[in-house]
Amino acid sequence: MKKILIVEDNFAISDLIKLNLNMVGYLTNQAYDGLEALELIEKYSYDLVVLDIMLPKLDGYEVLSRIKGSNIPVIFLTAKDSIHDRVYGLKIGADDYITKPFEAIELIARIEAVLRRYKNQEEVFEFKNIKIYEDKKLVTVDDELVNMSSKEFDLLLLLFKNRDIALSRDKIIEKVWDFKQLKESRVVDIHIQRLRKKLNLYDEIKTIYKIGYRLEI
Repeated sequence: MKKILIVEDNFAISDLIKLNLNMVGYLTNQAYDGLEALELIEKYSYDLVVLDIMLPKLDGYEVLSRIKGSNIPVIFLTAKDSIHDRVYGLKIGADDYITKPFEAIELIARIEAVLRRYKNQEEVFEFKNIKIYEDKKLVTVDDELVNMSSKEFDLLLLLFKNRDIALSRDKIIEKVWDFKQLKESRVVDIHIQRLRKKLNLYDEIKTIYKIGYRLEI
């Protein structure tokens, strides 16, 4: 799942962007000034930044110049709508330039187009000190590889992609073991215990009484 940083000092616009991106499946964080944006980019991994230009503390041009080496695509979303501003924004390294007011459907289409150009980057999911490399089917804790069976990996990925949702044992069996009927619920319980132990997820993987399990992040 792609993670996008929204850098916009207008709270209403920022929340609107967040709502629309979340609705189509993107994870999002919000920053309201340039310095906060840099702090978040240094702390977390992002697949794309939606960046206003006229920001408090540090403007969008300066933010872009400081993250050029990070290989994170940037889309300027700004009220600066002159041809000069557009050309300058693209020349200094923005991957796209959208002017306000904007339509959410256009923003999403532009984001998808930019991400397609960066598709060679592997999908990596992160939470706590854990990274899940979907294509390579690898998991690391504090950047150290964790020995994990294919079913343990598939179960972890399923829990992560459905985080904060209670999954029944039947659903887990169907998705991970490809069984349509619940054959042996203990196989789920055993694999859950292994994940808790290997990844120190005792508090995060909750047992839901008479239902199954939920990963809380």
